Amino acid sequence: MALHSVSVILIEPISLFEFSVAAEVFGIDRSQEGIEFDFQVCGTRPGEPYATKLTTPLTIVPTSSLNDAIGSDLVIVAPTTPQPVYDEAILETLRAAHAAGSTILSLCSGSFALGAAGLLDGRPCTTHWMYAEEMRRRFPATAVDPSVLFVDAGDIITSAGTAAGVDACLHLVRRELGAAVASTIARRMVVPPQRDGGQQQFVETPIPACESDGLAALLEWAVAHLAEDHTIASLAGRATMSERTFARRFASETGTTPHKWLIQQRVLAARDLLERSDLAVEQIADRVGFNSAVVLRDHFRRATGLAPTTYRRRFGQ
Repeated sequence: MALHSVSVILIEPISLFEFSVAAEVFGIDRSQEGIEFDFQVCGTRPGEPYATKLTTPLTIVPTSSLNDAIGSDLVIVAPTTPQPVYDEAILETLRAAHAAGSTILSLCSGSFALGAAGLLDGRPCTTHWMYAEEMRRRFPATAVDPSVLFVDAGDIITSAGTAAGVDACLHLVRRELGAAVASTIARRMVVPPQRDGGQQQFVETPIPACESDGLAALLEWAVAHLAEDHTIASLAGRATMSERTFARRFASETGTTPHKWLIQQRVLAARDLLERSDLAVEQIADRVGFNSAVVLRDHFRRATGLAPTTYRRRFGQ
């Protein structure tokens, strides 16, 4: 097997679901199906209990030391709440394992440990969309993409939030051992071997609001009248400004252009209607100011990675 030995490095407090994903994919006995992994759980304090993020007292005990991870085919960093400072012993282990030829896989916010170790410098990566901006601030030498389920940069793979760890693990199995092995594991887990879409479909954060009261009233009015045909000229006139002054003020106070702001507000309104109503896509397009269902579908897919009807099936009430 090209992928046989797997080590998971624990960092307190442990995000239990993501750790369980790694254990489910690589730690279950599948020898009867011809699939075997040498799976071990590593920590700075082997034999001692590690706290999890659950509110009820539940611990996990690593049985192996950090040194045991060096030389593994795959080293997985289990996630925790992003730490301001990471244990240097963990960072050194990650560097040493990577230098020794291990593939490094971070689950969710485990990417912060990789960033702290310097392993993401000059590389693309992802993390949970909630932490994307913090990731960019702390590790400016890496390109963070919060829209995807995982990023495969060869010897380093980073996954997005929570369930995206399943996608990243199965992708790695498929890459190293083939589609048949990945499908066998996925079938037993009762998940698709390859999922469509990205995590941008789950992002709830709208475009940043106006940072001052200067244009706040105008923006509130525009959101309440999205069905109308807005232009820079019409909005500037309502704000009693020249178009040039309005465009400059708008960019200064919102961080974007009027055109992009309107599109994103219309997409947000369309998401709300898809979730809460049974209106047809054509009716929704009219209500939010897109001049046709075709235009709505185009902008909606760009923003969420999904067609409106697919989004409704997944998130509609």
